[in-house]
Amino acid sequence: MQIEKTKIDEIIMKYGKRKEHLLAMLLDCQEEFYHLPKEALKEISEKTGTPFVKVLSAATFFRAFSLKPVGKYPIHVCMGTACHVKGAPRLLEAFERELGIKLGETTKDSLFSINTVNCLGCCGLAPVVTVGKDVHGKLKQVNVPQILKKYRPKEA
Repeated sequence: MQIEKTKIDEIIMKYGKRKEHLLAMLLDCQEEFYHLPKEALKEISEKTGTPFVKVLSAATFFRAFSLKPVGKYPIHVCMGTACHVKGAPRLLEAFERELGIKLGETTKDSLFSINTVNCLGCCGLAPVVTVGKDVHGKLKQVNVPQILKKYRPKEA
């Protein structure tokens, strides 16, 4: 994926090059590039006068950020107790099988990545999966292809 320097500059300018907006800049970069490219971190550091180590620390501290590319639609399978007991491991296997990737990987088209989380706080909906910002609960393996279909581009 080619990183557009102009996009990084637009994000920085949106916040007036002010270091107190560091997290907002990082969030915007994450949304734009589906990860935090090193070029973006360097630009933010230089343009805001924030030491690179501070920018990198923020980028690695918060779980919302990733230094390696993730899918446009990150999938998080809850492995909390309620979800685990109600079949989350089998759901994870179904997503891996359907997408042809393993835990922690991203599809070749950069559309999906898959990870687990310890708890999504929706135990009453167990087992729960998030795809992007959408929450899907009370799932079974047979639901996986239908869920993924919602996020795949429509064929012409």
